[in-house]
Amino acid sequence: MATITQKPSGSWQAKIRKTGYAPVSKTFLTRCDAESWARKTESEIERGLWHDTTKAETTTLADAIHRYSDEVTSRKKSKESELSTMRVWLSTPLAKLSLARITSEGIAKLRDEWMKTYAPATVVRRMTPIAHMFVTAKKEWGMTSLVNPFDSVKKPTVSNERTRRVSEGEIARVCAVTKSVVLPSIVKLAVETAMRRGEMTKIIWKNVDLKSRTVYLPKTITKNGFERTVPLSTAAVAVLSGLPRNINGRVFSIRADAVTQAFDRAVLRARATYEKECVEEGIEPDTDFLVDLHPHDLRHEATTRLADKFAMHELAKITGHRDIRMLLRYYHPSAEDLAKRLA
Repeated sequence: MATITQKPSGSWQAKIRKTGYAPVSKTFLTRCDAESWARKTESEIERGLWHDTTKAETTTLADAIHRYSDEVTSRKKSKESELSTMRVWLSTPLAKLSLARITSEGIAKLRDEWMKTYAPATVVRRMTPIAHMFVTAKKEWGMTSLVNPFDSVKKPTVSNERTRRVSEGEIARVCAVTKSVVLPSIVKLAVETAMRRGEMTKIIWKNVDLKSRTVYLPKTITKNGFERTVPLSTAAVAVLSGLPRNINGRVFSIRADAVTQAFDRAVLRARATYEKECVEEGIEPDTDFLVDLHPHDLRHEATTRLADKFAMHELAKITGHRDIRMLLRYYHPSAEDLAKRLA
C-alpha cells in the first residue's frame, strides 16, 4: 500500500514500497492527486509496466549535457567542436527544464529560430549530439521511460555540395584584417594542403618534416580515423618555416572552433573595408566578393587547385578521402579551365 503524508509546506507526498523495487515517491498539491498517482503506479508495478520517471523529472537538460560531455563527448575526436555545440544548448531556455519536460514542440521551435540565422547543416550539427544524449540517457542512465523528443522533430534538409571558389584577393584581405596572430598562417596552409581545420590545429612539430616537405597526420587527429602524410608545396613550407618552433609542442596553439570564429570575424571586417573603399572610389562593389565565405571553403579551393596537378587517386591520398564520390564534391574546376585543356 502507498503511504500518503502531508508535508510542512502543505503539499502531499505519496510513497510506494514494493518488494523487489526501489522505493518511489512523488509530491502533489492535493491529497486527491497523490492518491490517484499512487493507485496508477501500484497497478503498473503489479502488471510489470511501471518505469521510474524520477531521474528524468529531476535531471535538467543542463545536468545531462554536463554528464554527456564528460562521459561521451570527451572521448570523441571532434570533442572541441561538440563542446562548443553543447555551450550553445546551455544558453537556451530549455537548459533549465527537466528532460521529462522537454517536448518535440520545444525542440522544433528552437530549430526554427536557428534556421532564421544559420545554415541547415549548422542546425543539424547542433541537434545531433543532444538527440544522441537522450538515447544515452534512456539506454545507459536508467531513464527507461524517457521519450526522445527528437524522434518527432524533422531535421533541416542539408545540401553540402558547395561550388564556392576562394580568390587570392579574398585570402589576402582576410589575412590582412584579422586580429588573430595565427589565422593568416592557417588560412595559407589550408589553401596549399587541403588539410581540415581540426587537423591543422592538432599538428605537432615532430610530425613536420620540412626537409622532405611532408606533414604526418596520425589517425588520432584525422576525421575518418585513417593516417596519412600530406605533401607540402613550396608556399606551405614557407608558412611553416616562418613559425616559432617548439619541437615537443603543437604547431598552432588554437582550437578548431576558435579558428572558425576568427575567420568569420575577419571576413566580415574585410567585406566592410572593401565596401568602404568602393564608396570612396565611386565604384560598385562586387556582390560576391567576401560573401558567403566559410573556413571549409579553403579545403574546397585547395582540392580544386591540387586536382590540376595530381590524378584522382593521388589526390585522394592527399586529402584523405576514402570515397572518390565524396572527393568529387570538393573538386570544382571552372568550365573555362577545363576548356583550356581541350585541343
